[in-house]
Amino acid sequence: MLGSSVRAPEIDRPGLEWFNVPKPLSLADLAGRLVILDFWTFCCINCMQVLPTLHRVEEAFPDDVVVIGVHSPKFAAERDPAKVSAAIARYDIRHPVVHDPEMSIWRQYAVRAWPTLVFVSPDGAVLGQASGEPDPDRLLEVVGRLITQGKADGTIRPEPLSLTLGATPIAPLLYPGKIKPLPDRSGSLWIVADAGHHQIVVSDDDGVEIARYGSGEAGLVDGPSDEACFNAPQGLVGDEDAIYVADTGNHAIRRIDRASGEVTTLAGNGRRGPRLMQAMSAKDAILASVWDLELLGDQLIFANAGTHQLGVLDLGAMLLAPIAGTGGENISDGPAHEALLAQPSGLALHPSGRLLAFADSETSAVRILALDGDEPSVQTVIGTGLFDFGHRNGPLDEALLQHPLGLDWLDEQRLVVADSYNDRVRIIDLAKGQIDDLDEGDFVCEDEVCRPLGEPAGISVADDGRILVSDTNNHRIVVYRPSDRAYRTLIGSAG
Repeated sequence: MLGSSVRAPEIDRPGLEWFNVPKPLSLADLAGRLVILDFWTFCCINCMQVLPTLHRVEEAFPDDVVVIGVHSPKFAAERDPAKVSAAIARYDIRHPVVHDPEMSIWRQYAVRAWPTLVFVSPDGAVLGQASGEPDPDRLLEVVGRLITQGKADGTIRPEPLSLTLGATPIAPLLYPGKIKPLPDRSGSLWIVADAGHHQIVVSDDDGVEIARYGSGEAGLVDGPSDEACFNAPQGLVGDEDAIYVADTGNHAIRRIDRASGEVTTLAGNGRRGPRLMQAMSAKDAILASVWDLELLGDQLIFANAGTHQLGVLDLGAMLLAPIAGTGGENISDGPAHEALLAQPSGLALHPSGRLLAFADSETSAVRILALDGDEPSVQTVIGTGLFDFGHRNGPLDEALLQHPLGLDWLDEQRLVVADSYNDRVRIIDLAKGQIDDLDEGDFVCEDEVCRPLGEPAGISVADDGRILVSDTNNHRIVVYRPSDRAYRTLIGSAG
């Protein structure tokens, strides 16, 4: 008999907003199917890494299983239904989602961590729950066994489920990630991780598209630029010969040859890997949600967000090794191999090459890795804990950020930060020990249609002091001119 004595608490609760379905769903509406409740929040990299596994289950058992996403927010910004809707579109979530900002369903199901999967039988009983990222093959096997048992005892009686999926915006960029300068003899160029289109875009300094790499289909395929496939790339960096790509959805590092357009894979095989433990051949490395890259000579430094670590790929020897973070998720400074990081998501190399600033997103922190000396070490600039966040300017030891994703050096003493969940650009002055907003309401918008930033994920400083921002949820690149106290859309639509 497929079931248990514990009845599942109701998920259709007054006042909760639902997505991807025409009306709220109750457990009675889902009777006859095996229900998987996915407790997630869109800041959580481990939650994102579960989505492909759930998609495999949905594809394998389209009539017998229904996944219900229960969005249980950590950050204040994640309570906003508009941001939840954008995250559902950005991550291409195609099952029903209920937004539970007060976490009432979370409490009723006694959930303790993100992500957690709760299994509910076709007759409405709790079968069990599992926290963390499940093994994809093991989950598929367990679900298959439950379906077989349910069909044998007659509890599996699926009914059609109506979905109402949102339309994908049509725009030159779709949920762009990082933006970085691209060295070029002919003038200033910029590279953009066009994550929603699964492509890499090269633009000139006027915002005119010069090149686009990738077929536009999600996948892990090497080859010519128009045939190769990426999967939601977030980060990149370039030199005169190549563009290196943090191919986040593929858990891989890719290389685009600028002369031929040929795409090759340097590390990663498309599967989510364990924490980095020791040096290894790049071809044998299995990575986890690589989120950003920086280049120091022939050393390609990468943010391995999925295991809360920083690593380095020696492009000459093709050896890969961890350089910071134990794999545990928290905030703790000291020797790099002992430090605790939390979803590092943005990297910026200091002009001297001796320091690497990184946005440690889940602790709402900006931290610095000192690369010189006998042993690398980590020091925190802003940030105190996994649940300490907000928007507060002033002294660095009192300041608050909210899930920053990108940063760059304005000069040797100042950092500019894409404070993503605060929808702001912030300026950190290390010499003064102070942080302020870039735009305190006095910048003039030069677009015909003006709108505030929407979860900016990338930021880069031009040689002339302009600041380019990936305005992710608005599908555009914005350029700020601090000297003129003005800004405008550079790439994408301002409307």
